[in-house]
Amino acid sequence: MNILITGGAGYIGSHATKMLLDKGENIVVIDNLSTGYETAIDDRAIFYNEDIKDTKTIKKILLKERIDAVIHFAAFSIVSESMQKPLNYYDNNLTGTKNLLTAMVEAKTKYIVFSSTAAVYGDKDIMPITETMQESPENTYGETKLAMEKMMEWTSQAHDLNFISLRYFNVAGAHHSSTIGESHNPETHLIPLILQVPLEQREKIYIFGNDYDTKDGTCIRDYIHVEDLIEAHVLALKHLIKTNKNDYFNLGSGSGYSVLEMIKAARNVTGHPIPSEMAPRREGDPAKLIASSKKAEKILNWKRHYTTIESIIKSAWLFHQSHKEGFKK
Repeated sequence: MNILITGGAGYIGSHATKMLLDKGENIVVIDNLSTGYETAIDDRAIFYNEDIKDTKTIKKILLKERIDAVIHFAAFSIVSESMQKPLNYYDNNLTGTKNLLTAMVEAKTKYIVFSSTAAVYGDKDIMPITETMQESPENTYGETKLAMEKMMEWTSQAHDLNFISLRYFNVAGAHHSSTIGESHNPETHLIPLILQVPLEQREKIYIFGNDYDTKDGTCIRDYIHVEDLIEAHVLALKHLIKTNKNDYFNLGSGSGYSVLEMIKAARNVTGHPIPSEMAPRREGDPAKLIASSKKAEKILNWKRHYTTIESIIKSAWLFHQSHKEGFKK
């Protein structure tokens, strides 16, 4: 199968590229390298340094490479930044998706698996979160992702296009080969930030808020290993092609870990004391996000292989030890 991966130079997209190539698929990557790294893209993939907002170019690539399906990762995704620069997020995420869908309709590319987010749900009192719960985003990032989903719904009604949206929670870890992993500049994700302390890249880790309504006052998140996440994309694409049915699936572990618990687990994995310090809350951060993945387990036959937070952190630690500066431009 010929699969186009948008945002394939990013953290999750590069893992999707590598793992799908290992499964024998033909992979084409589009990325404008605004946040991704060309060095993270597997050499076996065909790479186009292009922006998905360029409809004409995307259409040409879809036709030239005879693309059967798209896996759409390309988007800005930093919650705090989305609250500070909302118009940038609307422009990049919505315009990019609109133009990508336009190119797909014109090229008659029928299938798209979309990288969505738990942020579409907002802050819920009942956990774990299921797909039947009302979407009520509390930050611009989540709002744009929900709008992208709605755009796919309406496009599907009007044209011969089907989609599956995968709503993830916190993705973490690195490929088992340790050749690719999580690398952002600036880094904003918790696990790599924690690991910067034992790597002697920062003196301590800051904890943003200790007055949330949680067991220890710090935010609770549901973590999923990046390889388990990509396996869900593979299963979702197979299901989509088989059924031609639009659908939504949560991807998570069904249990959550607080920031303090994550730091403790990282201390166990690295053997480093990892000093920490409390800091004010960040705008737009819900207190708790935990996913029910029962629907994905039942319909997609998806299951996790990394079932402990220590195993996830260990894979990240192995990557960061060999890539102390991450990927370079």
